Amino acid sequence: MSNQKSSQRLSNVSKRYLDCFSVILNTMIKCMTDVQLIDSISGNFIKQMIPHHRAAIDMSLNILRYTTNIEVQNIALNIISEQTKSIDDMLAVEVCCRSKKNSPIQLKPYMRSYNEISQKMFNEMKSAPSTNNVNLNFLCEMIPHHKGAVRMSENALKYTICQELNPIIKSIIRSQKAGIAEMEKLLPKISSADC
Repeated sequence: MSNQKSSQRLSNVSKRYLDCFSVILNTMIKCMTDVQLIDSISGNFIKQMIPHHRAAIDMSLNILRYTTNIEVQNIALNIISEQTKSIDDMLAVEVCCRSKKNSPIQLKPYMRSYNEISQKMFNEMKSAPSTNNVNLNFLCEMIPHHKGAVRMSENALKYTICQELNPIIKSIIRSQKAGIAEMEKLLPKISSADC
């Protein structure tokens, strides 16, 4: 995705959309990086994935205030539904999953990969386009967000995790891969639309 940090003059609507996105992104980054880490990959994954999901919900609510595009509306509504359920599922198993401990031999490489994945995602989201096409902005913000979730989930599955968390993580991978495919398919049409 090319970085289109605006050389064009942004409309008031686009500015409001982008200002809200910036707050959502910065809040997500702070919440994901400020987590008090414990000796449990399962517990850490849940604590870091919940603010990630909450950001996706907030990003979707943000675009729904401005878009008239039915396909984008449907994507946003689907994200809200799926990620709300995923948060509820993670909260339901959090206490029991925190007790699934991992040794430093697993924790260190897990966190090294997690940090690389999350930094790449943060950087890609920060460099998403800032244009008067809010639908384009949204897709280019959400695609790396979803890709980050897939990579973080695949990273967790390499290690010993709580049995109850396993199907939740696999569901995250399935749903976010489907979302990425849907958004990437829509992207050329959105890119060529009038801003």
